[in-house]
Formats: sequence, structure tokens, C-alpha cells
Amino acid sequence: MNLTGKNVVYLGGFGGIGQKVCAQLLERQIKALAIFDLTLNEQVLAAWQTQYPNADIFYQKVDITQKPEIEAAYKAAAERLEHFDLVVNGMGLMNDNFVDLTIQINLLGLIHSSFIALEYMDKSKNGRGGVVVNISSVAGIEPTSLMAVYSAAKHGVTAFTRGLGDSRYFAKTGVAFITICPGFTDTPLLFDMMNKMTFKPHTTVTKHTHKVQSAEICASNLIKVIEQGKNGGVWLLELGEMKELDMPVMWRPTLQDQA
Repeated sequence: MNLTGKNVVYLGGFGGIGQKVCAQLLERQIKALAIFDLTLNEQVLAAWQTQYPNADIFYQKVDITQKPEIEAAYKAAAERLEHFDLVVNGMGLMNDNFVDLTIQINLLGLIHSSFIALEYMDKSKNGRGGVVVNISSVAGIEPTSLMAVYSAAKHGVTAFTRGLGDSRYFAKTGVAFITICPGFTDTPLLFDMMNKMTFKPHTTVTKHTHKVQSAEICASNLIKVIEQGKNGGVWLLELGEMKELDMPVMWRPTLQDQA
């Protein structure tokens, strides 16, 4: 996708990776940026509006756990922009102390957002097509025992997005679905990990046992995926590298012979 002149909706645009992605999207001279988030970051929003006066940049309050709020935000943004070219579902929570909230934010809210976005973007419903990018995780392609609930939610994101990335859906809607799986990234999600795990460790876990990438590098590669990625793609963004994954087929249905 050539991002110049495009209308973008970013859910979680004031977050760690999200904020860096939004800044780089604006550098690509997008036409408009609607930021859906729970809390307004007035300082960041004002700075962007000053730095990019030719872009329509605005905020819509969204509690991703509340479907009516998601619907209201999309409706307000659609009335202002008329259409969306790119939607990025980037809201996330990594804390297995909150089982229901982890599923609601990481998976259920993302599912609702994707379907609502389709109502506006679907070519068979007078939309213009476009791209929906859903942020999963390395924990969404390989289970992690330290964060079993978070991993379950992110596996759901990966499966859901791959499902909607079916070529038959794309032929009908003109909307491509792409899955992004960042590795360990230096954002607030990694803070206080010892108290966020599924079970409290018996021994001290050294901070940043694993190498991490910067949010800026992750954001830069995410932009590259948006610009070159194809429908149904699953991308690993790890330690400054980007790689499209060849997902293994673990099962196929056995067809019944027709008489």
C-alpha cells in the first residue's frame, strides 16, 4: 500500500509501538489519522497537529471492552473522513492476573473492531477496500508458559486474522488482513513482568533476560509490512528484522465421497 494520501485508523495510537507507528505514518504524508484510545495524550496529539498541519489528526475515545464505544468511534470517524484505507488494531494488555480483561482487550475487542471496520471498508457494501493490520505477538505463534492467558489471546488474534485473510473473502471485500507478531519490544508491556506472570516465579527473574528491540525499529518494520505485505500474511518482527512466516498446515478436513 502506498500510504501517501491515505485515511488511517489506529487503535492504541498513544501506546508504545503505536505511538511510534503513528509518527512514521504521518511522515509518509497520510491524509488523515484517527487515533482510537482509552486516554487522550494531549501533548503528543498537539505536537503532531502542529508538525503535520496538512493532515487531519484527531482522537476518539474508545474502551475496547465496550462494543458500543467501538461502533460509536468508527461512526464518528466515518462521518469526518468518509472512508478508511488502513485500520491497525494495536491495543493490548499483558497481565495474566486479569484473565477476562486480557481476553477482552487483546482478542474480543480486536474481533469487534475488525468486523466493524469491514462494514465501512467492504467493497460489496459500497466501501473502497483497504488493509486491516492486527497486532499479535511471538506469543501468538509459540505458546509461552510464563504468560499462558496472554498467549492464548494472541494465538486467537493470529488464527482470527489468518481466517479473515482467506483469498475468497478478499475477492469479495477487497480488504486485506495482515498479522503482525512483534518479538520482545521495549515498551511498558514489559514493565514489572514478575508480577504479571501466570504463576509467580519461585526465583528472581532477571529483567530483560531476552534481547529486546526498540519500539522505533519495530514500528519502522511494521510500516514496511503495511507498504509491501499481502493479504493473509503473518509477519515476525524480531530484533530489528522482519520476516514473513510460512505457517505450517497441521490439519486438513477429510472430504466425504459424493455418491
